[in-house]
Amino acid sequence: MNAHMSIGQGFDAHHFSDDPSRELWMACLRWDGRGIEGDSDGDVAAHALIDALLSAAGLGDIGGLFGVGADSAGAGAHGAAMLERTAAHLHAHGWEPVSASVALVGNRPKVGPRRAEAQRAMSAAVGCPVSLTATTTDGMGFTGRGEGVAAIATALVEPID
Repeated sequence: MNAHMSIGQGFDAHHFSDDPSRELWMACLRWDGRGIEGDSDGDVAAHALIDALLSAAGLGDIGGLFGVGADSAGAGAHGAAMLERTAAHLHAHGWEPVSASVALVGNRPKVGPRRAEAQRAMSAAVGCPVSLTATTTDGMGFTGRGEGVAAIATALVEPID
């Protein structure tokens, strides 16, 4: 294994929106159901992965790259576009994504039927293989009560030769 590889972790959580017109975006895909609050599309899987990639490369976090708030660079953006910009930022700083894993924590959306599609979408946006798993918290906490969703991600990067 290359001694210069670096690993990073990321986490994100948002609550579901009360706005019935807000679309649900998760793992770079549009899903049925009520959307997630956030300055962007609220895609916690993409956001956690962004933090993991930036952490692995020692380049800060999502707030440092995109800013925070309704006037930020990420406002209104979809997760795939944000992941593409993050990968470009890594490349500009001499890093290449190698692989990543995202675990979605919540009652919905039901990932199983669209797992392969979501993995392809995230992998295409980042430029490396991305695996996606999902779990519930058996009714515990805000995710278990169906109030929101969270994601945990790990990413491996290596220097560009």
